[in-house]
Amino acid sequence: MTTLWIATLGTSLIAFLLKYSGHSVPERWLSHPKVQRINALIPIALLSALVAVQSFSEKSQLVIDQRVVGISVATVALFLKAPFPIVVLSAAISSAAVYNWL
Repeated sequence: MTTLWIATLGTSLIAFLLKYSGHSVPERWLSHPKVQRINALIPIALLSALVAVQSFSEKSQLVIDQRVVGISVATVALFLKAPFPIVVLSAAISSAAVYNWL
């Protein structure tokens, strides 16, 4: 058995145990208001981190380029309470315009 297979089986076992332990948590722990607030904010934090990493990095370097313009336009559109398709399209169009201009 190679090291790759041992690592694959080990991570599979860890993933299974994590999922099983999540199902074994008592309901009263999960119904606590603080836990519910934290669970509601975790996806927002993860998505924000993903957007930041994808927008401001390339490989392992910090990059400032046309993507910053797209994020800025999307942020302004969100503050103006624009519908989601308008936010995405305005960010894409502005980013593409700056990319073609540079």
